Amino acid sequence: MLIMSKNRVDFETLMGVETPEATDSHMPIPHHTLVVEVRKAIAAAGLTVLEEEHGLSRGGLRYFGGFAVTGKGIDGEDRQVVIGVRNSHDKAFAAAICIGNRMLVCDNLCFSSDVKLARRHTLNIMADLPRVIADAMGRVLSHWNDMTLRIERYKATAITESQAADLLVRLVDTKVFPKSKLYDILVEFRKPRHDEFAGENLWNLYNAVTEFLKGSDQSKLPFRTMTMQSNLDPIAHHVPEIEVQEIVTKGCEDNPEPDGTDLRD
Repeated sequence: MLIMSKNRVDFETLMGVETPEATDSHMPIPHHTLVVEVRKAIAAAGLTVLEEEHGLSRGGLRYFGGFAVTGKGIDGEDRQVVIGVRNSHDKAFAAAICIGNRMLVCDNLCFSSDVKLARRHTLNIMADLPRVIADAMGRVLSHWNDMTLRIERYKATAITESQAADLLVRLVDTKVFPKSKLYDILVEFRKPRHDEFAGENLWNLYNAVTEFLKGSDQSKLPFRTMTMQSNLDPIAHHVPEIEVQEIVTKGCEDNPEPDGTDLRD
């Protein structure tokens, strides 16, 4: 499985999801329209789709999908680039293109770049859509290289079990995962189910956390993994080259997203 969603659907089902009517301040994007535009941009960037999956939640109001892609300079034996796509019809969060990695040994998924299409789905969003998605595709290679450096530095950063426990508490405080998972993740760090992640370093702690993010609300996964990186990068002396990008329509009020505020799933 690619996106580890509890509610995976095919594209035909996605096309059948009803899109709410537009208002003067809110123009919902049909989930399937966003997928079609992303497919076009992936092809235009010279990338090849290896896998594609889609998931729905809240009765179809929220969508999260993933495209595992490959291309020149971004193919690896241990990981794949994943283009994540999310959308909401209930104003819960902005439509966004997320760039991440899937670790092939365990299917753990993490994101470290997020291109938001708009704070709210305003009336001009459809005009911005192709340009912003194309821009996101242009960041794939730099993301791959940045993640390569992050992994190297995380692996080179030794931590004790006590330090790991302290970091996990910090991640709970910053809403990466609920406190109910803390002990289980610490046990995963001590005795990982995958031999590749054995040892006391930051990379293995990172994968212990992502192992327990499987099956959770995938629309929150970009927030959670990027927040985790913002906590761990300084420890590994890694300064990411890629920053979150937002396209905010003129006159659009800031509408903070609820990502991470509800950690029940």
